[in-house]
Amino acid sequence: MNTLRPQSLRQRLSWWLAAQSLVGLGAICLVVYLVTAMNLSERQRETLAQKEIIVRHLLSTGEHAQDASREHPLSDFLIGHENFRLVVRTQDGRLLFPLLEPATDAARLASRVFEVAAQAESDQTLKVTLSMDVTDDLQHLRRLALTLAVAAVVGALVVSLGGLSIVHYGLAPVRRLATQVQSLSADNLHQRLDSSGQPTELAPLVEQFNGLLGRLDQAYIQLEGFNADVAHELCTPLATLLASNELALRRPASFDLPEVLSSNLEELHRLTGIVNDMQFLSQADRGVVARRTFTPSLAAVVAQVADYHEAALSEAGLELRISGDVAGSFDVPLLQRALSNLIGNATQHAQRDTCVTVDITVIANDRVHVAVTNTGQTIPPEILERIFDRFFRASASRSHSEKNHGLGLAITAAIGRMHGGRPTASSRHGVTTIGLELTCNPTLQTA
Repeated sequence: MNTLRPQSLRQRLSWWLAAQSLVGLGAICLVVYLVTAMNLSERQRETLAQKEIIVRHLLSTGEHAQDASREHPLSDFLIGHENFRLVVRTQDGRLLFPLLEPATDAARLASRVFEVAAQAESDQTLKVTLSMDVTDDLQHLRRLALTLAVAAVVGALVVSLGGLSIVHYGLAPVRRLATQVQSLSADNLHQRLDSSGQPTELAPLVEQFNGLLGRLDQAYIQLEGFNADVAHELCTPLATLLASNELALRRPASFDLPEVLSSNLEELHRLTGIVNDMQFLSQADRGVVARRTFTPSLAAVVAQVADYHEAALSEAGLELRISGDVAGSFDVPLLQRALSNLIGNATQHAQRDTCVTVDITVIANDRVHVAVTNTGQTIPPEILERIFDRFFRASASRSHSEKNHGLGLAITAAIGRMHGGRPTASSRHGVTTIGLELTCNPTLQTA
């Protein structure tokens, strides 16, 4: 399939400037030509009017009227005016001047016809045709038209060449930016484009591009840290598997094979969990949205998840309460997973003999806030802002690394984004609240 080759901005601007110059100069030259033609035409009319006055005077005097055949006064009038022609006829068409019928030629004439009442005994009326040869004026107009056309074309060519140089010079900042961008790579994303000396029109572009570089640099740093965390999380169970298998093979009599297989199976389940969670987060990052179905009661969904955690809550000496309810469209399996992570996290860090509360609150016509609150240690702000990061653990005492691998809250935040919402977290005076804002087109029910 043939594709059109993109035209460079320099060529495009140069062609447009050349066309605009040609049109502009052509319009100016046309105006000059028309004004000159009008001036020549007006001058011809004025000259004929002046000569008409003289001819009227010659023909209307008695001396000339009594002998109309005398051509001497009219011939004297034409001396020095070779470009004028005069024809005098009587009212019945008889030629009085000149004596012979004038010959026709290819000369271009501007004529003026008028009648003169001769002051004579016959009281006759003479029909006069006064003509002026305008061939010189027409040649002058043709030369002017040719000169103006050549001037317009040459002027447009000169302007386009000059415009080409101006455009080339004007695009120099763009070429400098292209050189700077070409020097960027994954190893120097911390560098920024130099905006000094850039035109005002390019300043917003440079600012936005530098902002993009900053976000890419941050994302690349997070990606590197994420890769390191993944390698670390996978390295521990893999090392355990390798060590147990090597020892079992070297000294089979010293190991109980079912026990070794059971231990290896636990580590394999741990690896499978990490891989599955990573796959889920990858899909969420690609923009996968929740598959919503109408849910008549969100509190009922929370109650089902609470039943799953009943044994852990009882062992920790905790009570769970559900406050509020709402109906809306949710992806129930994903929401159950997020609620399970939130309730499990609260169960691990709540003080004994306290209450874990799940609050369901409508905050707008199409948004609902689901928050899990527990009483325990206050989370410092610098840790609180990172609790949704992947593989982040606040401390060894709070990590429970033998059961969890630091992806629970990251998955919860991803589920919130898949529902068009965001995660929320606060911790003050020993009360910690972690939850999700979700879009669901809710209908508030009994609280």
